[in-house]
Amino acid sequence: MWTDRQRVEPGDERPDGARRRATIHDVARLAGVSRQTVSRAVNDKGEIDPGTKERVLEAARLLDYRPSRFARGLVQKGAVTAGLVIPDLRNPFFPEVAAGVLEAAEQRGWQVVVWDSRIDEARERQALDVLSHQTDAVVGYFKDSDEVLTRHLGGVPLVLLERGPQQTRFAAVGIDASAGVEQGIAHLVGAGHRRIGMLDGERESGARKQAFLEQVRRHGLPVDDSWIVLCPEHSVTGGEAGMERLLDARPEITAVFGFNDLIAVGAMRTARRRGRAVPDDLAVLGFDGLSLGELVDPALTTLHIDKRQLGRLAVEQMARLCAGQEPLRGADAWVTPELVVRESA
Repeated sequence: MWTDRQRVEPGDERPDGARRRATIHDVARLAGVSRQTVSRAVNDKGEIDPGTKERVLEAARLLDYRPSRFARGLVQKGAVTAGLVIPDLRNPFFPEVAAGVLEAAEQRGWQVVVWDSRIDEARERQALDVLSHQTDAVVGYFKDSDEVLTRHLGGVPLVLLERGPQQTRFAAVGIDASAGVEQGIAHLVGAGHRRIGMLDGERESGARKQAFLEQVRRHGLPVDDSWIVLCPEHSVTGGEAGMERLLDARPEITAVFGFNDLIAVGAMRTARRRGRAVPDDLAVLGFDGLSLGELVDPALTTLHIDKRQLGRLAVEQMARLCAGQEPLRGADAWVTPELVVRESA
């Protein structure tokens, strides 16, 4: 019979709020046996007393213990497996992030399991339920709160993408939207634009919208809710529809900032249909730095994100967590967009 203290101690939360993953030492201590005995019991190898084996397996069950493939990966190349949760593989931004993760993982001899959550929070939680039993660490895009994620995580290390370190108790890799948008709005203002709208992509007030509002107000430009239109669909079609609504509400705008490059390209298409020449009548600024931006006419001015670096930092965070080290914090865990000026603005 286990005491209450024995039941809860190995699962105590770490300082960052995530549940600590039970180790072989925890199981050995709870069952009153050696690490070698635990290894033989859970891997069903070697001679072991049936009663002892049952006690070890019961301890492992109570602690939700899973043998760490990461530890085996230290001596066996390719044994480490990471889970990657991407919201929409049809959006060209996310395959580039995934490529960064895969490249960095391959350099370490890791394997990666990719899960497309299809912008569905239920599928995100399902991904955690499955991957926490199949992988040594998980990285990805999740909308749920830390508390919800913890319930589905099962104690494996988790790295959140595009959440600032101050926005979560988990390890994270963020995008410094504020620094990027500051560059973009300064460029538009420097070109003489005083009436700038935005095509947003998040229902709740996200980092890009907040940065936009901060910068236009900093420059003393007019802005209220009528200058910002939501595009729930992060696509060219979504940008076209959003631009129609924005031009109806604010026909006087001379520039528009798109939540991402796809939305910005859609804005350019609508502008042309409505007789607005880009950039003479309407300047268009994107965010993401997709290769697509170089192919459209006029070429898209954008805030370029090093998506491969985003993926590489995510793998570095996972490696640190799996090795029991502190994750990167502050500027080391951020990717800052860089303004790329082309013909659209």
